[in-house]
Amino acid sequence: MAMISPLPVRNGVNATRLRVPAEGPWATVCAYMLHRFGHVDAAGIIRRFQNGEIVGLNGTTLDEHTTLGCHEFIWYYRSLPVEEPIPFTETILFQDENLLVIDKPHFLPTTPGGRFIQESALVRLRNRTGNPELIPMHRLDRATAGILLFSTNPATRGAYQTLFERREISKTYEAVSALEPVAGRPAGEVLGSGGLGGSAEDRSGNAVDGLPGPGNHLLTPDELRARVESLAHEPLVYRNRMSKIKGQLRSLLEEGEPNAESRIELLGTGISSGYFAGLNVARFKLSPHSGKTHQLRVHLAALGLGILGDPFYPTLLDLAPDDYARPLQLLARSISFIDPLSGTPASYTSELELAESPA
Repeated sequence: MAMISPLPVRNGVNATRLRVPAEGPWATVCAYMLHRFGHVDAAGIIRRFQNGEIVGLNGTTLDEHTTLGCHEFIWYYRSLPVEEPIPFTETILFQDENLLVIDKPHFLPTTPGGRFIQESALVRLRNRTGNPELIPMHRLDRATAGILLFSTNPATRGAYQTLFERREISKTYEAVSALEPVAGRPAGEVLGSGGLGGSAEDRSGNAVDGLPGPGNHLLTPDELRARVESLAHEPLVYRNRMSKIKGQLRSLLEEGEPNAESRIELLGTGISSGYFAGLNVARFKLSPHSGKTHQLRVHLAALGLGILGDPFYPTLLDLAPDDYARPLQLLARSISFIDPLSGTPASYTSELELAESPA
């Protein structure tokens, strides 16, 4: 059973929970916190204890003299950093007593973390709706825009969580890929796999050749053209095995049974009229049958069709500040399911468009 915070949500942000050791060289909880975090804000820690802002499981207030071992967990409100506003607003598409559905803009994180606390979809929406019980039912990468669902009611949350756990949710995405060199990336660069290449098949179950082998490599212009033309005739399903280690930027490819699967369908090719006006591009419909981190980005990159504006795949580019004029061209277009409460079909579609889509 989840541990309930004795402190309420404040300014849209949950109180921080910290596990405290039962014993050690520190006489008090305050001394332990100064050991852990004193290099950040020692005066602020002492002030919190003096003001009664740190509590135990039952809401018991701790002071500077509370001895170590009296509390296994403590809660407190962290100091919020000064954040640069993200100049895009989420759009509420649907809201009732159980669900809230939004169009999340590019660059906005789903949940608070790191340098983004107030500037996250969750905190913005808690403050905007006045509902501290709001919780995201799934996540989108900060770089990805589109449909995002939130639970508004703890009493019915479990029914919707079960849909995600059982993979009874259908999602579609759209992506735009460059068909010629652009922004420091060559065309047709294939994400190498060190011999851990995935597999692909067409809708008839026939294997598709020419998938990634050891090391990154480039498709020739003819090979890239042939790959796009093959997708124009029929979609393919790409599978591989992936994992994501916390703290690392990119997902890893592994040996073993595939755990990631995506259906990839070409929607069209043409010329971009966005920031990269005049660029030859292709637009794809993507249907993930699993939910691994960066799955769609990896799968398109493995086919030599890396998503336009992706700094992680096929190769990691140098870290650069956000360029709001050049977002990742990946959009969560739709989500659909049978509502577990009413038993009726539910479907939500993004109203956003990818700026680099072919005209």
